[in-house]
Amino acid sequence: MQATAYTYDPESRSGQVLLDDGTPVPFDAAAFDAGGLRLLRPGQRVRIEVEGARDALRITLVTLQTL
Repeated sequence: MQATAYTYDPESRSGQVLLDDGTPVPFDAAAFDAGGLRLLRPGQRVRIEVEGARDALRITLVTLQTL
């Protein structure tokens, strides 16, 4: 699944992404660390992996979108 980085706090390594329909979904440090990233800037296109249903999505991985 793809999304756009919306917020990112480097101290907690957590933030939010926006799904393509504009829905914000938070991610925690574990999801950020799983992607091997060092930094994330708002507006960057990312690939995410999720668990759960639409109303209870949990992001398990955040990484940069590559072509």
